[in-house]
Amino acid sequence: MADEERPSAADPCDGDDDGDRFPLEEETGPCRRCIVSGQVLPIERLIRFVVGPDGQVVPDVEARLPGRGLWLSARRDMVNTAAAKSLFAKAFRRKVAVPGDLGERIEALLLRRCIERIGLARRAGQAVCGFEKVRGELKAGRGKVLLAAADGAADGRDKVRALAPSLPLVAVFTGHELGAAFGRDRAVHVLLTAGRLAEAVLVDAARLAGFRPE
Repeated sequence: MADEERPSAADPCDGDDDGDRFPLEEETGPCRRCIVSGQVLPIERLIRFVVGPDGQVVPDVEARLPGRGLWLSARRDMVNTAAAKSLFAKAFRRKVAVPGDLGERIEALLLRRCIERIGLARRAGQAVCGFEKVRGELKAGRGKVLLAAADGAADGRDKVRALAPSLPLVAVFTGHELGAAFGRDRAVHVLLTAGRLAEAVLVDAARLAGFRPE
């Protein structure tokens, strides 16, 4: 297997398309090349894949599984294209099995990762839910990321957005999913305060959005 091209030190996300069309990942780094589009992108916008002991393609959303891997843009259509055109086998240069529900598996893994991190933020005192609590934290200047239920009322989301127009607002979760992070049936308005967990949720929520309809 050919080693992955390493972008220049001057710009870690700058790379050309010469050489191996399907470069494999050798070491962790800030950017990797999508095997479908050929674009060199920050790893926060990609999903890593490895081959399991049974020869099956395994999504590695945490980018920690052992073995050499390849990367795809965090979008369902990219995963579907790679499967339909046998690009996983070409990139790994071996026969592999691609699960028919690979996109759904990735979505579920990313969702679980996000909800677990929101739950961690809640237990650390870095997340609140409910319109009044969110408004109170925003007025105190402690907001970092707004989360709004995708199936919530648009006017309620607009009211929260008006309180902090400069904060990123994520509306990729359902009310039931947000509620799970708070041990309740449903949550519509959630605020994450400053911290690494808020930043991590923002990254993974953006990846999750690529596997959900707008």
